[in-house]
Order: sequence, then structure tokens, then C-alpha cells
Amino acid sequence: MNTAYPHELKAEEKRYREIRKVTLIGSAIDLTLAIIKLVAGFLGQSQALIADGVHSLSDLATDFVVLYAARHSSRDADESHPYGHGRFETIATVVLGMALILVAAGITWDAVERLFHPEELMQPGVLALLVAAVSVVAKEWIYRYTKRLADRLRSPMLAANAWHSRTDAISSVIVIIGVGGTMAGLPYMDAIAAAGVGLFIAKIGWDLARDSIRELVDTGLEEEQLREIRATIQGVDGVRNMHGLRTRRLGSDVLVDVHILVESRLSVSEGHHIGEIVRVRLLQEHEEVNDVLVHIDPEDDEHQSYLCELPLRRELLARLDVCWADIDVARQIKSITLHYLHNRIQVVLLLPLSVLDDNLSVSELSAEFGGVLQDVEVIDEVRLVFQ
Repeated sequence: MNTAYPHELKAEEKRYREIRKVTLIGSAIDLTLAIIKLVAGFLGQSQALIADGVHSLSDLATDFVVLYAARHSSRDADESHPYGHGRFETIATVVLGMALILVAAGITWDAVERLFHPEELMQPGVLALLVAAVSVVAKEWIYRYTKRLADRLRSPMLAANAWHSRTDAISSVIVIIGVGGTMAGLPYMDAIAAAGVGLFIAKIGWDLARDSIRELVDTGLEEEQLREIRATIQGVDGVRNMHGLRTRRLGSDVLVDVHILVESRLSVSEGHHIGEIVRVRLLQEHEEVNDVLVHIDPEDDEHQSYLCELPLRRELLARLDVCWADIDVARQIKSITLHYLHNRIQVVLLLPLSVLDDNLSVSELSAEFGGVLQDVEVIDEVRLVFQ
């Protein structure tokens, strides 16, 4: 089943191509920097720079995760995935976060080991300092480039990859401090800087993984966003109240379910129209909202249970036909409207005006129709309308 329109397909393909472009550019930079950092780290005797090189390699690995997830998340909805494939981005973000934590653990462990074994401490020089400076500039540029696109496409996965790049830039700043301190005569500074890089990377990884796991378990939007959504719904003419507002994220999109209360005797079509206006306004006024399900309530059922045992139309009309079999006017009923309110049924009968020409009053007809319903306990009242 393919429910997407042609322009939506083009938009998804365009989105994927933009993500692929920025990720491939980042991959080329990550590969180049990783090689330079690792070579310079060994030649320049800087443990912090080697750790930073490993960080760049992790950037490269996660770039491939992003490419894979972006390709699959751009696929259309199908029978097995009626809401689309946006969760591929979420899972990829969790993978990115966990990868950062693992890289951080290795870097920090090695740095701490060297701190307890002074003979293993490295003595970095100017080469390590220069390479770290180049890395700061390159990684900050790719961060800004990627983050700008992530904000425009509303892609948490791309934003996570952007932050992965920024952690590399910041870790390079820490490397500069560590190398500079060691060159100034503080031999522990390089190892301390490496440990600092590791802890910083772990913090970013944890934040990314935590937020994406919250999405996977359908955590709702923040209260400020919910207030804005409520204001939009309650601003629609005809909405008397609302409840049951539920939200969840699906990749870059937000799904919304809500119950709205309308006047109890509206026609089905008018209630549906009000619900459609609510849906359209949420889509138009909230960029992240991609899908809205509106349930129309004729009465406030938030704090009371609905009595599902009430008979449906066919069963009820069969019982009414039996009760009204001896009423001649009943054969002239043009339509019957049923209102299921307060766990009872209100019956509205549409009769021709001509029935009043037989010297029958409205009160007499009402009494005649209602008087024989003692055995139909679910009926709350019978109202007559003439046309």
C-alpha cells in the first residue's frame, strides 16, 4: 500500500540526497583528519591527539550509519510500516550515542592507565599542536554546515551527527591545552587532556542516546510545545473543550491524537468539519506535526465511562416499531434521529405538518409516542419536529 502523493515522494528523495551530500562531505573530512591525527599523534608523541584521531574514526563510522538510516527512513509508508520508516533515524541516533560512549570509555581508560604509569606518558611537540588547531577549524566548519541542514530538515539523526563533529572540534581544543601544558613542563597535562576528551565525548553520547530512547518508548512532547498545540485546537470555532491529547515523535515528525468536545446536537458533517479544521491548522501552524487524529465527542466523556450496551439503530428501531404499531401517525414518520447522550437515547421524530390537520395537538402526539415506551428503558425522551 502506497499512500504518498508524488510531491511527497520527491520531497523525501530530496531530503535523503541533502543528508547524503552533507554526510559524504563530512566523511571525507573525517577520514583525512583521522589519518593525519593518528600519524601526527604517534610521530609527535601526543596521547591526546591519538585519542582525538580515534574520535575522528568514530565520526567516520557513524557517517556510514547515518547514510544507511537516511536511505531507509526516506522510504514510503507500506503495509508493514503504515506510519513510514522514520524510526530508522531514531535507532541510528541511539547507535551514534552508544558508539560515542564506547569510544569515550576506551580513551578515558587508556589515559587513566598512563597517569598511573608515568613512564608511559608521551611528550608531544609542535606538530601535535598544529594538527589539533587544523582539526578545530575543519570540524567546527562541518558542524555548522551539518547543523544548519539538520535544523532545516528537522532531522534528530543529522543533528546528532553534527554534534558528533562538534565533539571532535572541542576535543581538539582540549588536545591543544594538553599539548601546550606538556610543552610548558607539565608532563601529565596531555594524559589529563585525553581523559577530558573521553569524558566530554561520553556526555554527548549519553544525551543523544537518552533522547532517542525516550522517542522509541513514545515519550510525549515537552509541556511548552503541548501548550502551543492546545492553544491551536481551542482556537477553532466550535471546539467547546478538549482532552486526551497524546503526542509522540516518529523520526523528524510528530504525531498527535486528541479528543475534542463539540455541541451535542450538531450534525455528523458539521462535527467532522470542525475536526478537519483542527487537523489542518495543527499541520499548518506546527512545522513538526505530520499526522493528526481527531476524535469528536458530543459530550464530555473524560471522567465517565460510556455505556456500550445501548442498542444500535437497527435493533432500537425494531423495538420502536413494535411499540408504535397501533399509532397511525407513526406510519408517516419521515426520519428518526438518535442522540446517544448521558448513557441514554434521545429520539427525534420528523413528521409532516399535515398530521396536525387531524385536530391533533403537539402535546397529544408527544404523549402518545412517549406513553408506550415504558418497556424501552434506554429511551430518555421522544421529541417531535414538524416539517
